[in-house]
Amino acid sequence: MILGILADTHSLNIPSRVVERFKTVDLIVHAGDICDEATLKQLKALAPLKAVQGNQEESALKKELPLKEIIVCDNFRVGVTHGHIGESRDALKNAVASFKNDKINVVIFGHSHQAVKDHIGSTLYFNPGTPNDSSAKFLSYGLIIINGGKVKAEIIKI
Repeated sequence: MILGILADTHSLNIPSRVVERFKTVDLIVHAGDICDEATLKQLKALAPLKAVQGNQEESALKKELPLKEIIVCDNFRVGVTHGHIGESRDALKNAVASFKNDKINVVIFGHSHQAVKDHIGSTLYFNPGTPNDSSAKFLSYGLIIINGGKVKAEIIKI
């Protein structure tokens, strides 16, 4: 199973390279700050979509999207959150806290606009960065491949 991972698109144009790649994934996962219904519809037209709300969503999206979600992919439990809710200003720390009582193999988060691929214990924490915010160190998105009982995660610079 191939997951296309995004976060922090903020109603900005999604680069054509990302759009083309996501036409071939099994599931798109957006870790919040989609910000508008048009972007949500664009992503849904490419592949099945799971998304959570961030701190910048339109009010209609806040009603539609959960704050966090757990997705099961080939017996792997994948937690998704934006990373803005918690006691810390650090998105990774908030992501860890969001799923502290859940048995999770992978946690996907956003909020910081900075790509992260790190293990804490046996859990992979993955932030794809942002594909379109020019203030980030670099533009990126992610792919997570779950196959044969293994997870391979990749941050792809644009």
